[in-house]
Amino acid sequence: MTTLKLTPSKLQHLKNLSNNNDVIGALAIDQRGALRKMMTAGGGSTDDSSIIHFKELISQELTPFSTSILLDPEYGVPAAALRHENSGLIIAYEKTGYDAATVGRIPDLLPNWSAKRIKELGADAVKVLIYFDIDESDDVNDIKKAWVERVGSECVAEDIPYFLEILTYDASDSDVKGEEYAKIKPHKVIEAMKLFSDSRYNIDVLKVEVPVNMAYVEGFTKDGIAPLHTRQEALNFFKAQSDATHLPFIFLSAGVSAKLFQDTLRFAKEAGSTFNGVLCGRATWADSVAVYAKDGDEAGRAWLAKHGRQNMEELNAVINEAATPWTDKVELKA
Repeated sequence: MTTLKLTPSKLQHLKNLSNNNDVIGALAIDQRGALRKMMTAGGGSTDDSSIIHFKELISQELTPFSTSILLDPEYGVPAAALRHENSGLIIAYEKTGYDAATVGRIPDLLPNWSAKRIKELGADAVKVLIYFDIDESDDVNDIKKAWVERVGSECVAEDIPYFLEILTYDASDSDVKGEEYAKIKPHKVIEAMKLFSDSRYNIDVLKVEVPVNMAYVEGFTKDGIAPLHTRQEALNFFKAQSDATHLPFIFLSAGVSAKLFQDTLRFAKEAGSTFNGVLCGRATWADSVAVYAKDGDEAGRAWLAKHGRQNMEELNAVINEAATPWTDKVELKA
C-alpha cells in the first residue's frame, strides 16, 4: 500500500496539530468575507477590529478543547498569539473567495505572504483552499493544478506540512446545496481527491467535504424531501471516498449544525472510512456570532465558554471514537 513519506520536521509539525491518538481535532476560524456577512446579519459592527477581536475570543475560549486552530494572516495573527499552549497552528495562504466576474473561480494567494513567512509566524502547516470542478475545461483546471503545485513546492522548500482544502462545485450550476448538485456530488468529491493525491502536488493532508449531501440521504432528510441516496448507497460513497486516496484526510463541517456534523462522522465510521479527524468551523461557533454582534464581548464570550465548549467536547468524543490515526498512512522519509 502506498504511504506518505514525511520528513522528521513535517512529522513533528503534524504531531503538534494532533491529539495523543494522532487524530486532528482542529478548529477553523479563517473565515473573512463570510464572517463579515454573518456579523452584518447579526446587526453588529463589521469593522476590522471587531473581526479581529471575535477571532481572539474564539482562540481564547475554544483552543483549550481543540488540537489546533486554523487562522488567516489578515485578521487572525493576534488570535494565534492567544491560543492554548497545546494547540497547534495552521495558517491560510489564499485570498478569501474568488473573482465572480472571471470564469472558473480562479484562486489567488495573499500577495504579502509566503510559506516562509507563515513558518516564521510559528505555524505548523500551510493551508490553501481551492474551488474545483473535475469536469470543468482543461484550460481552467490546468491553471488550478499549477497553482496547487506552486504552493506545494514552497512547502517542500520550507519543510512544513501542506493542507489542501477542496470545495467542489459544478461550473454549470451555482447551487451546490440543491438537489441537482446532490446527485453528482459524490463523483465531484471523489474524483477531485483522486487527482490531488498525486505526489506531484506534495500535499500532506487533504481537507475535504463528505461525499454526499446528507440532506438527501435516507434517514437524514427533512419532512417532504425525497431521499436521493439510500442509506447503503451513501455508506458506499463514504467508503469509496476513503479508498480514493492514500493521504491523510480530514473533514470540514461546511456550516452544518453541530449535531448533523457529529452524526455524519459516526456514519463515516460505520462506512469504514479511514478519515483522520476534522477541521471544523461554523458547526462549533456559528451561533455565537449573532450573540457577539448584538450583545457584545462578554455575551459572546459567555456563549463560547458554555455552548462552544460543549460543541467542542461532544465533537472530540465523536472523533476519538470514529477517526483513525494519520500515522497509519505515513512513514518517515529516509
